Amino acid sequence: RDLVARRASREPLQHITGTAPFRHLELRVGPGVFVPRPETETLVQIALDALLAAASPSPIAVDLGTGSGAIALALATEAPHSRVFAAENAVDAFVWAKENFTHVGAENAKLAFIDLARAFADLDGTASVVVSNPPYVPDAAVPRDPEVRWFDPPTALYGGADGLDIVRQVSATALRLAHPGGIVAIEHGESQGAEIRELLSADGWRAPATHTDLTRRDRVTTALHP
Repeated sequence: RDLVARRASREPLQHITGTAPFRHLELRVGPGVFVPRPETETLVQIALDALLAAASPSPIAVDLGTGSGAIALALATEAPHSRVFAAENAVDAFVWAKENFTHVGAENAKLAFIDLARAFADLDGTASVVVSNPPYVPDAAVPRDPEVRWFDPPTALYGGADGLDIVRQVSATALRLAHPGGIVAIEHGESQGAEIRELLSADGWRAPATHTDLTRRDRVTTALHP
């Protein structure tokens, strides 16, 4: 009865069960971390395809703002020849990510608590893939769903006045991390593709392109390192 009451109050089912399925993983989630969504599997597939196509025998992927660790751990387990580095700068989310990294036990994945601007300076110019599902909701655009509005951490949702503050940081950090021909892949809202393509072009990225998710909504924008 308590569980029914919690769900009736619009608490996410994943918080009630303490787990969230994502691709082949069963992740541990709860208050303070963004619950992984099915649409993010589009981002993972794009990053995975790039890792599998990389010339290096052990390509490097970096996940900026890993949250629960969903993207990084999916890449590490589905591309076991890769090396995956995940950065998180929110304390509550990092606690959940650390638990998931321990629980999944991918030896080719490393988690760090670090600001995104300074993340993994020792990897500069070596990453084949830099991936991120950053906060991209404009500050004034409060989500309708109570499960999101009341229970997802604001730091995982809101990205400044136009929603793109963290996207700008991801672009700058990814330019530093990726090698020539490496890819950046960023998840975003369905109306933000054109703005993000322009932003990436202005930063010097090549061939920006926006990809749709399974519901045919614009969901991920990619570009190549010059």
